[in-house]
Amino acid sequence: MNSVLKTTLAVALLATSLSSAFAQDLAPLNSDTETDRIDWSALESTFGPLPALPEGTRAGGVSKTLTNEYWRSLGEGYQNFADANGVTLAYQAAQSEGDQLGQLTIAEGMVTTGFNVLLLSPQTDANLQPVLEQAAAANIPVVNVNDAVIPGVAHYVGNVQRDNGVRVANWFIENHPEGGKVAVIEGQPGVFAAVQRTDGFTATILESGKFEVVASVPGNWDRQLSYDAATNILNQHPDLIGFYSNNDGMALGVVEAVKAANLKDQVAVFGTDGISDAYASIRAGDLTGTVDSFAVMTGEVAMEVALRLVGGQDLPRVVATPQALITADNVDRYSGEGVDLRAVLIEDAAAH
Repeated sequence: MNSVLKTTLAVALLATSLSSAFAQDLAPLNSDTETDRIDWSALESTFGPLPALPEGTRAGGVSKTLTNEYWRSLGEGYQNFADANGVTLAYQAAQSEGDQLGQLTIAEGMVTTGFNVLLLSPQTDANLQPVLEQAAAANIPVVNVNDAVIPGVAHYVGNVQRDNGVRVANWFIENHPEGGKVAVIEGQPGVFAAVQRTDGFTATILESGKFEVVASVPGNWDRQLSYDAATNILNQHPDLIGFYSNNDGMALGVVEAVKAANLKDQVAVFGTDGISDAYASIRAGDLTGTVDSFAVMTGEVAMEVALRLVGGQDLPRVVATPQALITADNVDRYSGEGVDLRAVLIEDAAAH
């Protein structure tokens, strides 16, 4: 048994044993379909201004990794809202997106060091489950922030993961009415976001009756693995017309594989997250598009939710954050000099 598998099994066993002793009244959370939800843009109009906070309020954020720009940007959003409200933030992350026990150790340490609220972005749906029991015993509220989902968590902030894949599938349906062969590069197997994004894309595009999903393989959030997987798929299916990748890092690896195969004009490539390298690649004419989930904005909203909980407000279980399909046709609406992103996203929210 390899070390990664041993680590995964150890985390799963620990989560199972603790969660069985920590029975919650809440049903297991599906953040995409949970009906107890509110849109981020309605928080202030529904619940009023931010309530008064205890003196010296401290928030602890635990991320998947800081090697991925998305998670650094999320932390930037946390910091923006914390600074604006006089709150101290500690933001830490595991060494890699596969270091589940390392992430658990960080989160457990925060429970014991006097934080008023925790914002957790777990690597898998199971690896931070034990923290819920410990935080509840210490009377510390927990907010699960994108993209894996702890089933027993009381509060989640993030976008509709399935909709990421649906939006990309609809682009193919609209832009390739004749259909064709497509492939998916998945994230980490079993993680809620990866499962939902893949299913949203696959189910939607197959419903059209004109597309064939010839491959759907894990890229494990890794650019090189995704490059290799895309190269193999293109060798087997040189008539492929497109890829959907569960995040932008993997999509950029796929772009390089497509260019190496001299198929740039034939094969569309989409990612998810909206990192700056994805925007640059779209503007360069390489990446076809990304579904931006606006990491900085998500971080700001998540910190607002966390502080409202600290202030004693009773909020819906899910606060949905914005997302948009970005292509060369609309890239300048969402990014660039003079763009007021919050105003743009409020306009989007009002339109829906």
